[in-house]
Formats: sequence, structure tokens, C-alpha cells
Amino acid sequence: MTELKKVRRALVSVYFKEPSRRLIEVLNQLDVELVSTGGTLEYIHSLGIPAKSVESLTNYPSILGGRVKTLHPAVFGGILARTHLEQDQQHLQEYNIEAFDMVIVDLYPFEETLASGASHEEVIEKIDIGGISLIRAAAKNYRDVMVVPSAGYFDEVVDILHGTQGQTSLENRRRMAAAAFGVSSHYDTAIFHYMNQGEFSPFKISINESVVLRYGENPHQQGRYYGKLDHLFEQLHGKALSYNNLLDIDGAINLVAEFSEPTFAIIKHTNPCGIASRPSLEAAWHDALAGDPVSAFGGILMANRNITPEIAYAINEMFFEVLIAPGYEEGSLQVLMQKKNRILLRQKMMAAPAGQFRSLLDGVLWQTRDKVDEYQEKWQAVTIRKPETGEEDDLRFANIVVKHLKSNAIALVKDRKLIGIGAGQTSRVDALKQAIAKAREFKHPLQGAVMASDAFFPFADSVEIAQQAGISAVVQPGGSVRDQESIDFCNKVGIAMIFTGIRHFKH
Repeated sequence: MTELKKVRRALVSVYFKEPSRRLIEVLNQLDVELVSTGGTLEYIHSLGIPAKSVESLTNYPSILGGRVKTLHPAVFGGILARTHLEQDQQHLQEYNIEAFDMVIVDLYPFEETLASGASHEEVIEKIDIGGISLIRAAAKNYRDVMVVPSAGYFDEVVDILHGTQGQTSLENRRRMAAAAFGVSSHYDTAIFHYMNQGEFSPFKISINESVVLRYGENPHQQGRYYGKLDHLFEQLHGKALSYNNLLDIDGAINLVAEFSEPTFAIIKHTNPCGIASRPSLEAAWHDALAGDPVSAFGGILMANRNITPEIAYAINEMFFEVLIAPGYEEGSLQVLMQKKNRILLRQKMMAAPAGQFRSLLDGVLWQTRDKVDEYQEKWQAVTIRKPETGEEDDLRFANIVVKHLKSNAIALVKDRKLIGIGAGQTSRVDALKQAIAKAREFKHPLQGAVMASDAFFPFADSVEIAQQAGISAVVQPGGSVRDQESIDFCNKVGIAMIFTGIRHFKH
């Protein structure tokens, strides 16, 4: 088995023809015999380059509307034959089969067809059979055959051939085989997700696009993002996004997406430390910042309306990592771009995936998103006093915010403005005390404020502490065996309390 192998014969089967032009021309210059099919053969001939048809090898025409072209021993025998096995070589001679040294494929565009909104029949016809089989066969026999599994590798292979005068090394063939199985597994995963109607539950995900990050959560950790960030944002300014930036951006998007009024949010370590909804975005910004101006330093900012020059001047006074908005009015970017590292993103329309997952132990946890709507008629007022209109608006606001805090979590809200949070605490009482301390630190009046809890109160102590602070209404899931103790206390002191029946743990 030799390290270097001369490319003498290549099979070419590509869907998009033009990207293959340079590679085909180089192979012709190297006197490589080309064999091809249908439209690819016509394209090669249009370049004035000689090539044989697959039909001349198989003595069968393309049949079934093009579904069967290359599936024949004369083709696959030439790809799978091993030069170091005498029996394989005898079979090639016996059945008059010539070996291939290179197989070049660009598969039918299944994902692109699916994304275009094509009919089911059109999508099915873009499931490549021959091409995927050619890729797998050539990759399996990488000791003898160089596989080029998609247009994304054409230029790389041209460089290899130029550098070796038309030869391929075993290492290059092995590496391209690995790439080929990556292409085929991604292709099959996309088809599986399209065909699967929920009957099967294996965890399958395949993302080709990735970005190497400066580091992971900490400088000593490596980091990479898999996905298409350019589908989600247009980065207008600033340094590259970091691992922690992306975590916070995800938290900001999920939170702000729940509000329709002009809303501004400030995120720190995935927790909202400031958020407010107001008739104008400028007012929302000022009130969001006032919620906790200390924690806002170095945070992630997000708005659900365009940034005006007036807001830009106000924001420009503080240090922040990232600003996300649907747009920027004329004059605002010039202000915000004064800091070279400041990241400015224009958000594009996006639909969040229905599920979310994380790796742990030796596997993966998967769940549907916490998108349940438990409001309006589903809320149950369990106390004698019912929430007044303003209180109910604040309770709904607070219940959204607490859903996006790390458990155990408490959110204190007044006039649709976050005034205190307790997040990530090991006891609910500690979370409440932390939220009250935060509100008092920044002189927020607690009299008449409302409280939301991500889970039930196991004892009445939480509502007792809330009442002492001035809280007038509470929203929580309910479900404790001692719920009645909390209800009785609220009735005694005139606090209105709502049970939602829905817990919002977040870990």
C-alpha cells in the first residue's frame, strides 16, 4: 500500500455544476480520465473537456426519471476494489471493471429545497440516493480512493493536486473520508427530522457551521459555537462575540420576546437585572437602568424597538458589552460606535426551536421550552382580596421575569418595572430577602409592589416577610401541602394572592 497515489480516473456527479469547474479543469490538465452522468456530463462537454458517460460502463440508461444512474457493479466495483487484495483485482479483470482513484460528488440540495417551501413530492425527490452511496463507498475505500464529498471541498482538493502533481496522500484520503461521513451523516439527519413524525425519539442533531470563540466560559477553556449567527443577527460593530456573550444574548432574546410594549432589558450572567415596559422606549431604558444601575455595568442590553439618537446618547454614558435591537435610527450608530469593542447587533426575525438541550454526565438532557401561557382565565385568585387592575398588570410582568431568573427565584415589580431580584439561592426565603435588599439599596419603594415566585412557598414565612416589606400582591404556582397557611396569612393582612398552577424552575 503506497502513501502517494496518482489520480488517473475520476467519477464526477455534482448537482450544482459551476462550482466544480476549476476542479474539472485541473483534472483535465493532469490527464485524468473523467466519467460522469447526465447533466454533469453535458456540463463537462460544454467546457470542451472529454468525459465518458456512466451508461457506457453499465450498458444501462438512466431510468426511473433519473432515480437510478450509478447504482451498478461497474461503478461501485471500481470504487470499492482494494489494490492490496488479489481477489479484488481478479474480480476487476474478470468483469472488465476499471478502478477509480477519485470520486467527486455534490448532493441534491435537500435542506435548501425543504427551506424553500417546496411540496412534499419535490422534497422527496431531492433525497439523493446514488450520490450518498458514492460518497460512502469512496470514503470506505479511502486507502485507494480520494472522495470529494461536497462543493465546499473543491478548492482544497485543487490545492492538493497542484502541490503533488496529481497525487493524493493516504493522510489526505483519510481526512477527506472523515469529511465525507460528516457530509453523509448531516444529510441523513436532516432527512430523518423531516420524515420523523414523533414516532422515534433518538437524539440527533447535526450543525456544519461553527465559529471558534476566543475561549469558553473561562480563558483556560476552549469554546466553539455551532450554528448560523448571521441568520439571527447582523453585527454592525465591535469585537467578536464571546461564549459568555452568547449565553447572555440567548437569555435576553428569550425574555424580551415575551413583551409586546416598548421594553428594555439588561442582562447579567443570564439573569435580568433591569427591565421595564413603557409607552416609549426611552422611558423604558431609564427605568430598566434604575432597577439596578450597579449590576447593569458590563451587561447585555436589549430593546424591542429601534434605537433613537436620544437613547443612543443616554446608553453611551455607560459601559456595556452588547446592544441588541431590531434597528437603529439615523444618527444613533455614529454615537454608539465611538467605543471600538462595543458589540452592536441588529436582530433578525427568528423562530426559537421547540426544544432545548444540554450535555451532562455521559448523555444529553432534552425538554420542550418553557412557553406555557398560564395567564388570564387560568389564574386562580385564592385570597379574599383580588388583585386590582394595576396589581394584575404588575403580577403578569413579574411572573414573566421570574421565569427567566435562576432558581430559587423571586422578582419584585412595581409599575411594570423590575425593582429587585433574588436569583440562584438555595432557599426561597433567602431569594426574597435578597430581592428586598436590592430594592432598598436603590431606594425603590416597596409599598404596593408585587412579588412573583418561580415555585411554591413551602411555608408561610415568605408571605410574612413580603408583607413586612410592603408587598401588596403575590403570584406563585401553589401546590405546597401548606398552601393554606400562606392563604390564611394573606387574608389576615389583606394581601392578594394568585395561584398559576405552573412552576418555572430554571437551572
